[in-house]
Amino acid sequence: MQKRSVQPGRPAGTTTRDAELAHAFGAAVPALRTERGIAQDSLAHLASVERSHMGKMELGEHMPTLALIFKISGALECSTAVLMSEAESQLAAAAKHSRRRTRPTQGGFGRRED
Repeated sequence: MQKRSVQPGRPAGTTTRDAELAHAFGAAVPALRTERGIAQDSLAHLASVERSHMGKMELGEHMPTLALIFKISGALECSTAVLMSEAESQLAAAAKHSRRRTRPTQGGFGRRED
């Protein structure tokens, strides 16, 4: 059997950012941060992250690496499990909200609910 060579980088056409996950994680961080009374710039300093990068993560524009998740959870003085559980809760809430926003009508078209 011939050995396959390992090629560096991602396969063509793939990305490392999943918008839904990035937004859920981004919403989890300020939820825990404000619960603990920590300002965004203080959290960034404690996690050794640029404040602008922290802001982009909280907005869901940047997806954190595993190393950053550990740094952020340490700065929040919680486990990564707590941080990820909050992200999962945010993801579930977003999914529930999107299902509720459009409901099929008799004609088959979605109706926006506010």
